[in-house]
Amino acid sequence: MDERGLHRLIGTIIAPERLEDDCAIIPCGDLLMVASTDMLHETTDFPAGMTDWQIGWMAVAVTLSDIASTGAAPGQILLAVGLDRPERIAGIMVGARDCCTAFGAELVGGDLDSHRELTLVSTGLGLVAPEHLVQRRGAKPGDIIAVTGPLGEAEAALIGYDHHRKELLEPQPRIREGQALGRAGASAMMDISDGLAVSLYDLLAVNDCGFSVDTARLPLPAGVPEDEGRELALYGGGDFELLFTAPPALLPVPGVTAHVIGEVIPDPVVLADGRPLERRGYLHEWKA
Repeated sequence: MDERGLHRLIGTIIAPERLEDDCAIIPCGDLLMVASTDMLHETTDFPAGMTDWQIGWMAVAVTLSDIASTGAAPGQILLAVGLDRPERIAGIMVGARDCCTAFGAELVGGDLDSHRELTLVSTGLGLVAPEHLVQRRGAKPGDIIAVTGPLGEAEAALIGYDHHRKELLEPQPRIREGQALGRAGASAMMDISDGLAVSLYDLLAVNDCGFSVDTARLPLPAGVPEDEGRELALYGGGDFELLFTAPPALLPVPGVTAHVIGEVIPDPVVLADGRPLERRGYLHEWKA
């Protein structure tokens, strides 16, 4: 079973609509607060060769990317560290602080414990005006499908294209782009860190329409053979771009690099070049 299957089980315990987005959405005066939590483990989430500074940076970046996908401005970050060796904490915390500073957030506290495997849990809060909130639900037939940058770069680094190591180890959440798209009126949006194909199926699960992409329009990782790059762009995880839908007339949006890769269609299917797209990407799985 993968994590999406477990989400369905959790949806029988808490309101299932609470599970539709990467962030919880909470009324906060005249604004909405968005909140997200992410857990990272060294053996599954931190590629070999990462510095402690990069580990701290990544732990914050994954949560900021969730906040970006709602169109919110980031606020506070809490970081809990299950620490395997005490000499690592300074590098981790400096990396976390530097990522917060780079994207307008503040590291305000957390928790510390001893653990056999380095484990980090980051929690982030952001604020957004209700009229600028973007969720996964909201796509409409006729909307364009677009992404904010190249796809497949992180996965390319994992398989040996070392010129993409920075994209893998020091991801850049698209905070500014998310806010601009929210203000402009994007109809649906999500972070794409689990891969394009899986993300399109996540959108399919909460919208009454389908998604058709043209693989010739995918922005591919530089320096990778085209066919291999297209496979990485479809199925590779670890990219921190935003996937969004919008009325065609919305583009261009100032400050946003948008690559249109397809369109929203009436039929509830996910297609690539007119054929069903395999649901494959980065998924946490449990074996029976």
